[in-house]
Amino acid sequence: MPMSSTNQAIGIDLGGTRIKGVLIDTQTGAVIEKRMTPTNDGETNNWKEAVAQTVRDLKAISGQSILGVGMAAPGLPNVGNSAIAYMPGRLPGLEGFDWGEFLGERVWVLNDAHAALMAEARFGAAQHIANAVMLTLGTGVGGGMLVNGQLYQGFFQMAGHLGHMTIDADSDQLDVANAPGSLEDAIGNTTVGRRSYERYKSTHELLDGYKRGEPLATLVWLTSVRRLAGALASIANSFSPERIILGGGITQADDALFGPLATFMDLFEWRPGGKKTTICKAHFGEWAGAIGAAASLQA
Repeated sequence: MPMSSTNQAIGIDLGGTRIKGVLIDTQTGAVIEKRMTPTNDGETNNWKEAVAQTVRDLKAISGQSILGVGMAAPGLPNVGNSAIAYMPGRLPGLEGFDWGEFLGERVWVLNDAHAALMAEARFGAAQHIANAVMLTLGTGVGGGMLVNGQLYQGFFQMAGHLGHMTIDADSDQLDVANAPGSLEDAIGNTTVGRRSYERYKSTHELLDGYKRGEPLATLVWLTSVRRLAGALASIANSFSPERIILGGGITQADDALFGPLATFMDLFEWRPGGKKTTICKAHFGEWAGAIGAAASLQA
């Protein structure tokens, strides 16, 4: 993208419940200001005006010209990255909405998981890494791929939806992308109740049970982590990244996740010549989407 004499950019992470906005220095990654506004799951189009107000507030704080606005949002961006082309079922009015025209700014629109990867690539766990994969483990499972130092969006901007890879083709459970037995189905927070016979309602409850040594929680959690390891081994075989970065709320499990994951990776990963894929926790937390969206303006 074209360069500018200014280093500051605004990043917006538009979610179903909150708008997160940041003003950053795109050279250093320093966050100059943060703003957060509830969206009430897109009940009305007021969230569009809330985005505009956030941009105005952050521009006023900057006090100088900005590179533009990076917008992280759920769904698939269009070819020019000026709007979200496809996001059925949530945030009515998002599909096809031209943010540049609305905000009167140069705007670059990214899938939210892609934006999180860009934060890691510029300033976090994938800095100075040419080839990396990121998975965001939360309500669902998102992802992104960095190929030769560049975000790979692929045909129709669909690349990186790794949560929708099938890990159990015989399953009769179809995820939101119609993938049977997907990784998202295996570990996403939204399926915890079904996977645990409704004993546990969230990953947080499931982990509490696992830490207490409850047999059902242990079975469900370790089954999920084993399936995650199988998916990561497949990613390593398919793309051979130098690093796989895990982000999202489920990674707050820390050793309860990364400990058994390492054990299963020792079993599943092909390691010719001693090659071993580094798996690490993302550097950025809930602000990753906004930071990465802003950073993509300088990428």
